[in-house]
Amino acid sequence: MRSELGSVFVIGTDTGIGKTHAAAHLLRGFVAAGHRAVGMKPIAAGTARDDDDVLRLRAASNVVVPAALDSPVRLPEPLSPHLAARRAGVAIALEPIVAACRALQRRAEVVVVEGAGGFLVPLEEPLDEPPGGGLVTGADLAEALGLPVVLVVGIRLGCLNHALLTAEAVRTRGLALAGWIANRIDPHMACADDNVAFLCRHLAAPLLADLPFHAMPTP
Repeated sequence: MRSELGSVFVIGTDTGIGKTHAAAHLLRGFVAAGHRAVGMKPIAAGTARDDDDVLRLRAASNVVVPAALDSPVRLPEPLSPHLAARRAGVAIALEPIVAACRALQRRAEVVVVEGAGGFLVPLEEPLDEPPGGGLVTGADLAEALGLPVVLVVGIRLGCLNHALLTAEAVRTRGLALAGWIANRIDPHMACADDNVAFLCRHLAAPLLADLPFHAMPTP
């Protein structure tokens, strides 16, 4: 892992494309390079069913921290965060998440923050606001954290459009796209290598890793 990469915010082209697998890969690389590195899953939805994402990040880290820092928002149901939070009677606020991240940065050299869902996943939707008003998304969280972004692209049919749209949205927010990770989630995809090569030419960011197919955890 390039030691100059530093703390990053890991986002994905969609949900279920292996962000946790990629974030853990980054963490292991930082640890192997001799850094004190810790993972963070700010918003974990589906914790009543499976705590696997948080546990995998902790297993790849070499800094032990309180759960309130590496997993500050825990929602029981595996839904879009704004729905999971509403059904749990929780309001997702960015300030405590940013404070937890800053606390982690004081304890470790590198923090790998894994986002939820895709870049514009809704986190909070006040129903008393006019349409569009008060909406908080994963992009707002990325902007609040101000970390360089690493984009995980699930290599499957449709990934080119999803990757280019997400990269454009990242840059529109004034954030740095530090690199991207190809995660080969469809072992039967035709022309997978050609898709990866296309993104190498057009994402204008370095390919940090090309991860082979692995069986994803069952939802």
